[in-house]
Amino acid sequence: MNVTSTDDYHLTNASNIGTALLTTNTERGLFLVFFIGLSSLIRVACMEYGGTNHQLVSSVKWLQANNLAADNTRNETCDFFRDTVLQWVASNIYDGGSDVMHLLHLEIEPVRCDFQKGPDGSQSNGVMGAALCGSSEALSRCDTLFSKRDCDHLCKVWLASDEQERQYYYKTLFGIRPSVTFSTTDGSYGTYSSLEGEIVNDYFSVSAEYNETKAVSQSIITLFLSQLGFTLFVLLSLSVLRYDAGRLVLGPLRRMLKIVAFYAKNPLSPSPTRESTGSLRSSSQNQDDDDYDSEDENNSDKQLGTYETEQLINTVTKITDLLRKCWGVAGAGIISSNLARQEGGLTTLFNPTVPGEAVYALFAFVAIDKFQHHLHCLKGDIMILINDIAAVLHEEVYRWGYEDRGQCNKNLGGAFLMVYRIGTVAEVLEKRDRAEAVIFSAKGKQSNMRNRRRSGQLTSHTRTSSSNSRNGRSVDSIDLSSLPGIRSFTDRAILGLLKTFAGIHRDATLLKWQSDFRLGAGVHATSIELIFGMDAGWAVEGAVGSSYKIDATYLSPHVNMASRMMSATKQYGVFFLFSQAVQGLLSDNAKDKLRHIDTVTVKGSSVQQKIFTYDAKVRSDFFLYSKTEDQADLDSERYSPAIWDTDQDIVAMRNHIDDDFMRVFNRGRDEYLAGNWPKAISLLKKADRIMFDREVDEGYVSHVPSDNMRSLSNVLDSSDIYDDEYYHEEGEDKVTRLALGDGPCQRLIAYMNEMGGEAPDNWAGYRPLTSK
Repeated sequence: MNVTSTDDYHLTNASNIGTALLTTNTERGLFLVFFIGLSSLIRVACMEYGGTNHQLVSSVKWLQANNLAADNTRNETCDFFRDTVLQWVASNIYDGGSDVMHLLHLEIEPVRCDFQKGPDGSQSNGVMGAALCGSSEALSRCDTLFSKRDCDHLCKVWLASDEQERQYYYKTLFGIRPSVTFSTTDGSYGTYSSLEGEIVNDYFSVSAEYNETKAVSQSIITLFLSQLGFTLFVLLSLSVLRYDAGRLVLGPLRRMLKIVAFYAKNPLSPSPTRESTGSLRSSSQNQDDDDYDSEDENNSDKQLGTYETEQLINTVTKITDLLRKCWGVAGAGIISSNLARQEGGLTTLFNPTVPGEAVYALFAFVAIDKFQHHLHCLKGDIMILINDIAAVLHEEVYRWGYEDRGQCNKNLGGAFLMVYRIGTVAEVLEKRDRAEAVIFSAKGKQSNMRNRRRSGQLTSHTRTSSSNSRNGRSVDSIDLSSLPGIRSFTDRAILGLLKTFAGIHRDATLLKWQSDFRLGAGVHATSIELIFGMDAGWAVEGAVGSSYKIDATYLSPHVNMASRMMSATKQYGVFFLFSQAVQGLLSDNAKDKLRHIDTVTVKGSSVQQKIFTYDAKVRSDFFLYSKTEDQADLDSERYSPAIWDTDQDIVAMRNHIDDDFMRVFNRGRDEYLAGNWPKAISLLKKADRIMFDREVDEGYVSHVPSDNMRSLSNVLDSSDIYDDEYYHEEGEDKVTRLALGDGPCQRLIAYMNEMGGEAPDNWAGYRPLTSK
């Protein structure tokens, strides 16, 4: 992977941004974890009693209250106080019902009852060892409350002489360190009466020391789990934040960068960020999107709403989509060269003028008949009409174009230039070579090579000359009909135009224009018609202009020829005209449906060529053959040459042509080209009459292009042949007669009449078309 490719990879995947974001969030997370841990310690330090168990403090306070309540030294009072103390000791000696010693030491002051005195009857500073260990009676009480072992250990602790000895017993007997013990004291001044009745004012207090090993252990575990939980929570939060950052920021940025890279690779690909509006082009679009798709777009139901980043993505997509739609096929090189990244990862400066490239294609011009009249009548609304027509035309051209090869290059007011791109010169040669490799086996090639080696013909000079001849081959010398798949390619291109013809006569939006009072001058309904012309050949594809303004277009005599074909439809009274080059690329089924109507040279060209038409008539029942978008797409995907005989639209629009007409017309045309014009006129009149009678019988409504009908009518009148029995019967309206007849028959008759009805001496079997 070179430097540029590596830079593109990192740029389109935004890996550096993602790494930086992850690092930053990790640092923040660690700080947050530290702060949470420190805050827990601060919180504990600020709590009353250091956050210890309040139950222990409350229990000592309760015992202190009973201590204050024993306000005399009578036996019954001391016995009650003793029992209370023993019960309190029994309930606190163990921790939560376990066998772990909890209460380690207890002192109750002042000493005023016998059970508070030491074994020898002396004062014991309130240590409760006397109550449980001071006598045999006390030991028996201890044995009833605790186990023998615990009593022995407890008595050693409670009868210890000082604090140091007591800590020694904590460690040796219970394995308790001083750091896990908790001491609490509650005291206040009070009075009690002695047996002599003396009132004594003394300090009443209860001091207890507990073993908090279990509580400390639980606290440590709880704190650890709390810290672990907080840590996981923080990491999860950071992951959510990173996901949101990726979804809201990095994902959109990545998509924007990929859109640019996507269009730089293939500017003609459908937009990858919008959902397909139908099944049309779905398979090819999915194939193109494989290069674009990433983890950000796999979940279409999580697409962003109206966030600023999504709006920016939409803007970038619209700009690139507009570039693609405005410049079309011819502008692909401009878009690709200016969006592509160069060495070092930097984009190039804007350069709209890139070198042109020789390509092969089918070129079709489609024009709105009577456009000037419509423009004059509709004024600003003419744009609506053009767009309504373009919606039908572009849809069918894109649908039937082979593998997205059908493209609208530009709209020229009332005309559209459609391009069916076959490929560059190199691509065409490669396709032809692949076909030759299939036809000629390797064995035949080896045999030929051996023969040439034996004859000494294979030399380095010969190989070099052959290579040079191949590379320098003229674009006009390549036979496109030898390309594999060219017949279905051309069939599909013409089918798209024929489907457009049917579509404009059943589209509900376009049908409304027929009743627009402005177009019919408020008197009668009008019709919206299209005329079609097509040629095949080479062209230079590229941009014309400067840095101020450029137009992506095709420059070629074949483009001009397609325009001439379109214009000539008005002269012949037909909707379709195809050059001889197009006819030669069609399948046999399609060729059988075309009619050779004349041999001509067009203005600006000296090339003699046959011109062909597809005999299409407007029918009022095209709506009967309407199909859904999915059905139409399926018909396109299932194309076969048999479609020319089975498709309802194709068959219906040519239903007025029968074998009798074709036989008579072909004879008349051949006589015309051969120079036997009187015979040709007679046969063409008969053919025209056959056409008229059939259309009347079938009930056709004709809307042929009629710009040339008035001049044609004048020619027929002046020649006195309009009264011929084959051409006109009494009571027939002349305009209706012309409209329902055959345009090519009438045009050829008119031309021969203009020339005096006899072929000139220099007649060479063709005639020039003088109008563009």
